[in-house]
Order: sequence, then C-alpha cells, then structure tokens
Amino acid sequence: MRTQGGLAAYLRKVWAVTVKDIRAELRAKEVAATMVVFGLLAAVIFGLAFDLRVPKATMVAPGVLWAIVLFTGVLGLNRSFGAEVDRGTLAGLLLAPVDRSALYFGKLLANLVYLFVLELFLLPAVLILFDVNVFQPWNLVGLLLGTIGYAGVGTLFAALTASSRARETMLPVLLLPVLAPLFMAGVSLTAGILDARPMSGLWRWLQILALYDVVFVIAAYVLFDLIWEHGS
Repeated sequence: MRTQGGLAAYLRKVWAVTVKDIRAELRAKEVAATMVVFGLLAAVIFGLAFDLRVPKATMVAPGVLWAIVLFTGVLGLNRSFGAEVDRGTLAGLLLAPVDRSALYFGKLLANLVYLFVLELFLLPAVLILFDVNVFQPWNLVGLLLGTIGYAGVGTLFAALTASSRARETMLPVLLLPVLAPLFMAGVSLTAGILDARPMSGLWRWLQILALYDVVFVIAAYVLFDLIWEHGS
C-alpha cells in the first residue's frame, strides 16, 4: 500500500507523463487532429452509404458510432508509444526513476484525452447525419465506460507492439478481438437507448462495460511491467 505522500508523488508522475504527451501533441498536431478528420470523414461516408433518409436510422447509428470510435482510436494508440520509438526517447523514458505503472496510467490518460476530443466532434456529426439523439445521459455514460476500457486495453497493446516494425498492422489485429465484448455491449446499449427501451433491460450492458473496465485495466496494470521486462 502506498502512503498518502507516496500516492501523491505517484500521481504527480502519472500527470507528468500525460502532460508530456499532450504538450508534444500540441506542438506536432499529428494525433488528435488526424483522428477527428478521419472520424468525421468516416461518419459522412457511413451516412451516405446508409442513406440519410433511412426510416430506421437507429438501426445503423449505434454500430456506426462505436465502429468509428474503435477504428479511429487505433490511429492515436499507434502513436502512443510509436512516437517514442521514432524519436528515440522510449529507452530514456523506461530508464527514468518512475514506476512503470505510472508510465502506463500517464499514457492511458493521454489516450483518453485524444478519444474524448474525437467524440466531442463525432457525436454532433452522428446527430446531424443520422438524426438520432446520441446525447442521452445513459448513452454518454456507456460511451464513457467504453472509452475508458478501450484506452486501458489499447494502451497495453500499444506498448506490446511498440518495438515491432509492423506495429501499424499488428496493433489492430491483436487489439480488435479483445475489444469484441466491449463493442457488442456498447452497441447493444446505444441501440436500446435510441429505441427508447426501459433501462431496466439495459443495465446488463452497463454492467458488462464497467466489469470490462475493471478487469482489463487491472490486468494491464499487472502486465505492463512484465512487457518491458520481457522485451529488455
């Protein structure tokens, strides 16, 4: 157990990693901006493909929303550790006097920021293109839980594939099957909410999303150090 002072120092290290990544992104503008543009283009393409006047837009909007978040998020996750490898700073980061779990949580928070920026633009686009109210409170709660789980697992797999020359292709191949339960629960929850089903029948999807977050973030916390020990 960390003492209160130790916990405060640990959180400062987590925050330092997050701030470092966000400052680098503000200078380079190569992650969040790319994700937003790609996500919006994908939303427009899906909107045109399914015809904006379909009588039952609620049938396709949930899958479109979650699919865009999942596939677009890979762009940001690839750069999470890939940028460190490209700049030659990963070795120095791992040698820094910082608990490696703090490195994991710092990267996770940065990835969450990128995903939230994406969703900030994507949700209004889906609202306009599909004429469905994706801003309903429980849908936002489900999207929040799904985003946390996605970032938690994605950050771990981004670290796992960071040193691979084929990381751009390896990451989605390894990550997407693990995200299948999260994707299914998220789509089912959003579909039920858009269809105005009672929440009593939708709680199980929220519970699955919450359980997914807890299980996989804890697993990532435990495994993160082992990944670098194995790789070193």
